[in-house]
Amino acid sequence: MAHKITDACVSCGTCAEQCPVEAISQGDTQYVIDADTCVDCGACAASCPTGAIEAE
Repeated sequence: MAHKITDACVSCGTCAEQCPVEAISQGDTQYVIDADTCVDCGACAASCPTGAIEAE
């Protein structure tokens, strides 16, 4: 199950730097996770300073 980024995202990019499979990219207003690429490792959620990433 993939993770998702909520509206609490401040677009700092920390999550994208931590993703081992490069599933996170900058969207129109915040970062987004490609659910088909995400391997559900949780590295992004652990690194997010605002707690904006949660499991779906």
